[in-house]
Amino acid sequence: MQNEKLRVYLEGTLFAAIAMILSMIPTGIGSSYSISLGTIPLTFFAIRRGMLPGLFSGFLWGILHVVSGTAYILNIYQFFIEYTIAFTSIGFAGYYSKKISHSIKSHSMQTARKYLIITTFIGSLARWFWHFVAGVFFWGEYAVWGLDPITFSLLFNGASMLSTVAVTIVVLILLFNRAPSMFIPKTKN
Repeated sequence: MQNEKLRVYLEGTLFAAIAMILSMIPTGIGSSYSISLGTIPLTFFAIRRGMLPGLFSGFLWGILHVVSGTAYILNIYQFFIEYTIAFTSIGFAGYYSKKISHSIKSHSMQTARKYLIITTFIGSLARWFWHFVAGVFFWGEYAVWGLDPITFSLLFNGASMLSTVAVTIVVLILLFNRAPSMFIPKTKN
C-alpha cells in the first residue's frame, strides 16, 4: 500500500514536470492572454489518479514556475493566490475520476466522455477563479483600453480559460477515443 501511494505521488511529480515543460511553449498574445498547455497533463493525471493526487501535482506545478524563474510575482499575497492556490486548484479536475473509471470499466463510453468534459471544466474553472481574483486585486492597474479591473480580469482571464479548456478537452477526448484504458491506473494485486 505504501509503495502504491509513493508511485502515485512520483507519477504526479512527473506530470507536474511535463506540465512545466509544456508551459514553456509560447502560446500567449500580449501579456494577458495565453493557452495553458500544462493544464492538459495535469487534468489527465487528476482524472487518472483522483482529486488529492491532482491537487498535489497542481501545487508542484505552481512551485515549479517559481523555481524556474517563470513566475511573475508582485507580492507575497499574489504569489500565494496565483502560484499555490490557483495551480493547486487544477486538481479538482479529479472530482469525477471514479465515475469516469467506472464508466470505462462498464463500457459506458459516452458517459465517461461527458464526465471527462465536465471535470475538465471544474478544474479549469477553479483555477480561473483564483487568477480572476488576482487579476482584479493585483493586475488591475495594468488594465488596457480603459477597462476597470473586474472587466479586464474577467475578459482576459476568461478568454485564456475558455481557450485552455477547449484545447484540453480536444486533446483528452482524442486520447480517450484512442485508448480509454489510459485513464484507469493499473494496480498491483
